[in-house]
Amino acid sequence: MLGNHLPPIHPGEILREIYLEPLEMTPYALAKNLKVPRTRIERIVAEKIGISADTALRLGKFFKTTPQFWLNMQASYDIKIAAAAIKGELDGIPELEAA
Repeated sequence: MLGNHLPPIHPGEILREIYLEPLEMTPYALAKNLKVPRTRIERIVAEKIGISADTALRLGKFFKTTPQFWLNMQASYDIKIAAAAIKGELDGIPELEAA
């Protein structure tokens, strides 16, 4: 169905391991730079919450990426989690036949 058999990777893991750790930056320092509550970044890197459009815009600006980079990661994660959760139901949905 989805053709991608990689495990879901939370964007918080990417933020933590690819950005914060190599820069030796704390979630607090990032939050301060992004002008958001410290708890927002702490919860993202702890993989407890996802990345909102607001956060994606701020991360994109700070790290010189695009907001879409962050939102696409979040969407991919959300789709994989949802697909696993409703796999049985999805398997029971027929595909439209071509006319």
